[in-house]
Amino acid sequence: MSLISSFFSGVSGLRNHQTMMDVIGNNISNVNSIGFKSSRVTFADTFNQFIKAGANPATGSTGNTGGTNSFQVGLGMKVNSIDRNWNQGTFETTGIVTDLALQGKGMFILKNNGQQFYSRAGAFSFDSTGNLVDPANGAIVQGKVANGLGEIPAGNSLQDIKIDNNLKLPAIATTTASFGGNLSSGAPITRTQVVNQTGALTQAGPNTSTSSIYDANGNMYSLVQNYTYASTAGTVDTYNLSYDIQDSTGKSTLAGGAPVSFATANFDTALSGALTGVTVTDTSVPPVTATGNVFTIPTPTGTTLNFNVDPSTMKTASATALSSTFSSSADAGRTPTIVTGSSTIFDSLGSSNVLSIKYTKTSDNNWNWSASFPNGTTTGLQNNSGTISFNTDGSINAINPPNPAISYTPASGAKSQVMKLDFGTGITGISQTSGSSNLAALSQDGAASATLANINIDQYGSVVGVFSNGFSRTLAQIMTATFPNLSGLNSVGDSMYTVSANSGNPYISNLGEASNTTLQSGALEQSNVNLSEEFTKMIVSQRGFQANSKVITTADGLLQEIVQLVR
Repeated sequence: MSLISSFFSGVSGLRNHQTMMDVIGNNISNVNSIGFKSSRVTFADTFNQFIKAGANPATGSTGNTGGTNSFQVGLGMKVNSIDRNWNQGTFETTGIVTDLALQGKGMFILKNNGQQFYSRAGAFSFDSTGNLVDPANGAIVQGKVANGLGEIPAGNSLQDIKIDNNLKLPAIATTTASFGGNLSSGAPITRTQVVNQTGALTQAGPNTSTSSIYDANGNMYSLVQNYTYASTAGTVDTYNLSYDIQDSTGKSTLAGGAPVSFATANFDTALSGALTGVTVTDTSVPPVTATGNVFTIPTPTGTTLNFNVDPSTMKTASATALSSTFSSSADAGRTPTIVTGSSTIFDSLGSSNVLSIKYTKTSDNNWNWSASFPNGTTTGLQNNSGTISFNTDGSINAINPPNPAISYTPASGAKSQVMKLDFGTGITGISQTSGSSNLAALSQDGAASATLANINIDQYGSVVGVFSNGFSRTLAQIMTATFPNLSGLNSVGDSMYTVSANSGNPYISNLGEASNTTLQSGALEQSNVNLSEEFTKMIVSQRGFQANSKVITTADGLLQEIVQLVR
């Protein structure tokens, strides 16, 4: 062998350690490149020259000689492989929704000029036409786009992720409104039960009193009572009694629109006297009736006022100089039970209306409900009242009519609609317990028309649009690709890769269990370059380069000595 082989071995070491420095330099230069995966170099020796072949005495001519090993001189080294490190990089939080980081082995799929690329870099944004793109090169992120109902198609056929910035949701008319909460079991009955009359009547009067009374549905009326002196017979004063039931405008609601007159009310003329009898003489249709001192009075709403008059503490004062102290109050001034709950609902044009549900107690464990639109924006309201009965444990026993549904016509020009009222079943929805009354609307399925206000992307790659009415809808699904051999991919720059013969074909799937990959919105995956490791390798590369250069200079010195032998 000649010293020339030493030169070539040293040169191979210089050349390949330079390759190692090139890889290290590339790693360090990309230490802040998002989604970058570092590389490493491994070396191996190259061909070896045989000086002498080894021998085995068992195959030779004599068995008295031991075996010998072969003599080989290496001819240098070569790059064995340049491998990419696909370990997970750390995440940097950015707060930008379209910045996406992958946790797992999946890769983003992008398309540019008809060619498909793969990347771990997720610094995306929407362009002017709504495409989700890599702004560095305009490559469009691939996935599946939802239909108008927010449904993602099945399969793995890829489409450009494109979101219409002018996307709108049409108005949705409310078809069901759900209510919940509690009605207090200890609440008093709503309707007026007793009208208490107190004080003293005088001949000169005025012997008039007005009190508020309520029917079983919580409708309030004014009860106007008037005693007028008629005559005295012995020790008994006779007064004529009349009643009027008036609405909130002061208009009489009785048949004929006039007060109802009753026959004589006879009182003991002594100051300690009391009411001795009242006889009804009303002839209106429908008539006011009385049994004893219990009066039954019809109202225009179809309900009936039914209350007892209690004049047990009333007196008369015949002397005209005395002043009347006559007054009355319903149920000794107690507050009637009227519980209301409301919900904002929508018509087919997206106009909002306030639906009010009023609950009134008719007896233990029994309540009436009635629905209304207080703002007067509807007409033709029907099927808007019913009853709810409760079991002794507070759960719903029965709702009548079953599955109540009101019908009405919005005044905005929207179409007439039917809306189901859901009061719940059993202990869910509305209950009746000893707690305080507190009713609320749980949900309703209508909405006003709305424009796209914001975009969210979840961990499974679902692009969800949030609209101005608070509703959300899935707009698209980002897909990922995994490979049998990630290290076989070809890097083409811009943090993108293409398929090679040894990478295998991509397996395209949803994020999640299928790809064992999830996504973090508002974050970017950083480079996985380990600087301390790279600097250490740089020192190793430098020493390897220096040592190989020393081989060359030493071999050169030896050659010079050989040349000088001829002098």
